[in-house]
Amino acid sequence: MIQVCSRCGTRWNVRDRERQVCPRCQGTLMAPSAPPTPGAEWSARQARPGSAGAPPRLPAGYRWIAVRPGAPPPPRARRRPLGPTPRYPTIPRWGLVEHFDTVDPSATQTRTGPSGSAVRMTLLITMGVLGAAAAMHALRYLLLLINRTVLLSPIVAGVATWLGVALSVVAAFLVVGSIVLMTNWLIARRGAAYGYHGQSDPRDALRLRLGCLVPFVNLFFAPVYVLELAGVESRMSTLRKPIIVWWILWVLSTVVSVFSIATSFATDPQGIADNTMVTTIAYLMALAALLVAYRVVSGFDQAPASRPVHRWVMVPDDAPAAQPDGQSARPVECSGQNPAA
Repeated sequence: MIQVCSRCGTRWNVRDRERQVCPRCQGTLMAPSAPPTPGAEWSARQARPGSAGAPPRLPAGYRWIAVRPGAPPPPRARRRPLGPTPRYPTIPRWGLVEHFDTVDPSATQTRTGPSGSAVRMTLLITMGVLGAAAAMHALRYLLLLINRTVLLSPIVAGVATWLGVALSVVAAFLVVGSIVLMTNWLIARRGAAYGYHGQSDPRDALRLRLGCLVPFVNLFFAPVYVLELAGVESRMSTLRKPIIVWWILWVLSTVVSVFSIATSFATDPQGIADNTMVTTIAYLMALAALLVAYRVVSGFDQAPASRPVHRWVMVPDDAPAAQPDGQSARPVECSGQNPAA
């Protein structure tokens, strides 16, 4: 029975007695392994079919070790010491350098439009002219009723007719100017609102102008643009109802105005009187629509109630602290007695 030293590799024939310590180097002896018996190749275990390709079984105490083919790899180079920690008498000037690119100020200017006060002033003037035109057409309708029984003076009839026409032309120009001014204000306001949130307006200026200035198309797109602006500025809770009311009045005013234009070609007295009444109602509807539009513009210009105007911070109290008096305000002992310990 052979035992191999795990330290020096010496093979010792220990015969039938197992040993633990190597006699030469005092190392640990591995488990004993018996020499192969003669005739073992003819044993029943070796004669089994299908076991000819199996790897040979190692003796007890041995194991297989995978070794790469070829020459052994070169030894690893030892890292040299890094040395002491560097010290600097002053702050180092090397490192990340921050470069500031010069930006053209003209390229960074945001789109500016008319102010809210200018829009409100224009709306007030337009509402005044619309009110005057409605009053003039109501007076003209009253004169038509009087003319059924009494013949009017040509001067009165001419003044009432041409003054109504003049006010109608001025009102038409002012309404168109108000729509253009409100469109420019809406474009600038949307650009500023989206720019405040670090975004760009998803709708370009050309699309906004087409959606606000093209007749009959603006009835569907312009209020949507205003609702989007209210959502960006977090004013939807306060301006949703005025915008919806303005939208409805604008549609009704457009319908009545189209009907008034369609009936303006009447030549009979009753047709002229009916057209005068419809035109008066159209001016009043336009006046109501502009009045609600004025309310919407004012709602955008005023500060929201949910946003505080002042921010309260803690500051030290500069007032001198009151020095405590050495004696109590009201003695608890009777007169002539010392205070209790």
